[in-house]
Amino acid sequence: MLSQFRENLSEKIPFVQEKKNLLAISGGIDSVVLAHLCKKAELNFSLAHCNFNLRGTESDADEKFVKKLAKELEVELFIEHFNTQKFAEEHQLSTQVSARKLRYFWFYELAEKHHFDFIFTAHHANDSLETYFINTLRGTGINGLTGIPEFNDKIFRPLLEFSRNEIENFAEKENLNWREDSSNKSDKYLRNKIRHHVIPVLEEENPQLLATFQQTQKNLQQTADLLEDYTTFLFSKLVEEINGNYYFNIQQLQETPHTKAVLFQLLHPFGFSEWNDVYHLLEAESGKQVFSKTHRLIKDRAVLILSKNEEKTSEDFYFAEEEKQLKFPLGIIEKDEVTKIEEKANEIAYLSGEKIKFPLLIRKWKAGDRFKPFGMKGSKKISDFLKDEKCSLLDKENTWVMCSAEQIIWVIGHRIHNDFKIKPTTTQSLKFTLKK
Repeated sequence: MLSQFRENLSEKIPFVQEKKNLLAISGGIDSVVLAHLCKKAELNFSLAHCNFNLRGTESDADEKFVKKLAKELEVELFIEHFNTQKFAEEHQLSTQVSARKLRYFWFYELAEKHHFDFIFTAHHANDSLETYFINTLRGTGINGLTGIPEFNDKIFRPLLEFSRNEIENFAEKENLNWREDSSNKSDKYLRNKIRHHVIPVLEEENPQLLATFQQTQKNLQQTADLLEDYTTFLFSKLVEEINGNYYFNIQQLQETPHTKAVLFQLLHPFGFSEWNDVYHLLEAESGKQVFSKTHRLIKDRAVLILSKNEEKTSEDFYFAEEEKQLKFPLGIIEKDEVTKIEEKANEIAYLSGEKIKFPLLIRKWKAGDRFKPFGMKGSKKISDFLKDEKCSLLDKENTWVMCSAEQIIWVIGHRIHNDFKIKPTTTQSLKFTLKK
């Protein structure tokens, strides 16, 4: 096992002997074997142990065992205590999900602070098989059927090619000690139910189940890679990026074979799960939207707009007379004094300086706001103005106004107030330029 372990490391991580690694250690047989293999392979590694305080004295005994192991291996050890139950309640998560979030967040903190190149975890082939069944039961795309990835950013799982039996045989041969987690015997968790009741039945039918699965997993991974390449190609053809948002051409989507499957492939990386709602957007009226935890998808006439969920800001900004520029969420506004009107664009406002009262207020527009658009005699609600401008919901939400003495003088990036325009009699002309 050691020679295969070394070969795998050399193949997957070139110059592995020069890398600095962090090894997640629970005290169970898998992580203990991984620690001993790393020691025998003469790797540079430290241990990181999480005490989730979920099993009382058993958790404390695990920590004590790990401290002893680190001393025997002569490696650095990091230990962190978590109030996992409290975290789960506060964030409305299961205990398992909470522990996983806490664990990996801490690992990445350690990696950044102490400059670790990789974070090793002791997942093995049986874990990947169990994950396959869990994802199948929950409903998943092809990526969920490829098992646990060997690499995931800094995370590396060097035991994925080894079975639980191989790990146990190595531990027995090396006369290793480890801790048994009593929760692994409980059928409280889905993974344990699959491990104790589903897989043994399948192994009776096919004693080579694990080897068969590993070959299936390789085939699925090849298919997933091919699908990813095709999705990347489609993304370049169907999607346009504008100011950090993605615009999907609905007509082209509908003309593409297997439209729903294509939408799934394009959008699942952004956390969407209510797929029927996503598909219905193609025929929905403008303004309809679907949310994931991180993004939202908006129907706007002939396109779907994908944007990040951002915290709404109600903060106001003030532009003092002596200032030359102001930074705010939409970008930077620069102020110049000019003698004539030169370039014209929506991002540029020429205003009569003698009519302006500083400081100028920069804020988001709100319901009831009115102004007199340049070229018009009467006033107009900004909501109606933006509608006439055919602004998308996203554009409307991100529209800011510049105010002088509470009067809107510029709908930033759109139109100035007609009464503040520069005339032949104007003695001071100011140019405001929005740079996003």
